[in-house]
Amino acid sequence: MSLPEFQGYQLALARHLRDPRACPVPAGVSRRGVAIYRELLFGNLLGFLDTCFPVTRHLLGAERWRRLARVFFAAHPCRSPLFRHIPEEFARWLDREAAALRLPGWTAHLVHYEWVELALDTSPLDTHVPGVDAGADLLGARPVVNPVSMLLTYPYPVHRIGPDWRPRAPSRESTRILAFRDHGDDVRFIVLNPVSARLVDLLRPGRLTGRGALRRIAAELRHPDPQIVLAGGAAVLADLHRQQAIVGARTTRRRPSVAS
Repeated sequence: MSLPEFQGYQLALARHLRDPRACPVPAGVSRRGVAIYRELLFGNLLGFLDTCFPVTRHLLGAERWRRLARVFFAAHPCRSPLFRHIPEEFARWLDREAAALRLPGWTAHLVHYEWVELALDTSPLDTHVPGVDAGADLLGARPVVNPVSMLLTYPYPVHRIGPDWRPRAPSRESTRILAFRDHGDDVRFIVLNPVSARLVDLLRPGRLTGRGALRRIAAELRHPDPQIVLAGGAAVLADLHRQQAIVGARTTRRRPSVAS
């Protein structure tokens, strides 16, 4: 079944605007007018990408970055009509296509890391959680991880990548980062070791006390002295709380016993 003429025209124009080298200008369209419109649309897209990914743009170089944005514009059908979702669409697309595009192995991971700041900055979630005691015992109660946060794992130390250093290969050990928005609406990043990352992961569902999570870690590690894990973990909990990555804790109430 053929499309109505106006829909065929719209599709042809859209194809040209996205990929002018592969798709000719539809008949009857002003070449001067379509050129202005073409650059306006691509310029808007490029502006959003430039703003969100300044480090990646700098490392790839302006021309290579522009070519990459052109490929994205031509090849990827965005699922959201909102401009603020363009960087997320780009990060998802690049995660799939980076190898085929022969980009440095760290590129997609650095792009994701840069996007996280925008995602947390614009998150509709609130860092203030009702029913949470900011002064509660983090070991005896159930610590509450900042709801505006992401626990991230990368094969490269993305927080160190910049003009003065670029990794040649993935690291032997993954880089774990807790990204979160504090009460002052600043997005912050904390590099974690494997044990502290496991602690945050165990606490995120909100079911374990701090002591319970640390005891589980001690068992997983088969540590000969669980008290060492508890002492070290208590210091980690206090530091995460100080930095607002943990916003407080919920008190665990015992059910009243029934007298016999």
